[in-house]
Amino acid sequence: MIHQMTIASLSMDTKTRTPVLVLKSETDGTLLPLWIGVLEATSIVFALQGAPVTRPLTHDLFHDYLEQTDATVERIVVCDLVDNIYHARVEFSAGGTHFELDSRPSDAIALAVRFQAPILAEGSVLEMSRMVDASVELADESHEGKRWAQYLQGLSPEEFGKYKV
Repeated sequence: MIHQMTIASLSMDTKTRTPVLVLKSETDGTLLPLWIGVLEATSIVFALQGAPVTRPLTHDLFHDYLEQTDATVERIVVCDLVDNIYHARVEFSAGGTHFELDSRPSDAIALAVRFQAPILAEGSVLEMSRMVDASVELADESHEGKRWAQYLQGLSPEEFGKYKV
């Protein structure tokens, strides 16, 4: 089964100082956290906020090139998880031809945001990510820490949208 995903949040992992992009399944609410690079996170944030850039970022350049060649991103799919590394594919159409390219999820999502293309995830990837997450323990076992964890799990994507990144 394939899941339609939305961007639930983009924040910094305070432990690793790495951006974490969290996707949420519209089907069942499953969260898919993706640790991504700073440049990719910046590119995604700029596109989400419609922020003007003085010089095009790499994803903007690729977007502009695709538009000039009458190609478009139809959808992106987070399609695999191998050795704790997520894989994605970008599905394109150009002149009646459809093709796909292997991609890092962060680059694929940066393009999907620019083309307003659907972001999808294979159900098997969500299942594998749950198994990985199942072994993770709460960092704060106190009563207050558990309350915060419960609160954060209950937040909707709309609530995340109230805050600027």
